[in-house]
Amino acid sequence: MKTLQDIENQIITLTTSIEVNYPELYATLDENPVTIPSNSHPDMTITIMEDYLESLKQILKQYSKTHNKK
Repeated sequence: MKTLQDIENQIITLTTSIEVNYPELYATLDENPVTIPSNSHPDMTITIMEDYLESLKQILKQYSKTHNKK
């Protein structure tokens, strides 16, 4: 079973990769409604963080389909 720390490490790795390889996408991540918590002090559970990680993966997947990396 994954721990919260494992998931956080995957999120950090993925966002770093996006920042390096797709800086134009990285700039929009903080504006994406999927990545914005709905309350001011959200509980960071494993489920919430897994959902966030999956949303990042989906954002990157969709972006990659429409924007070819040179």
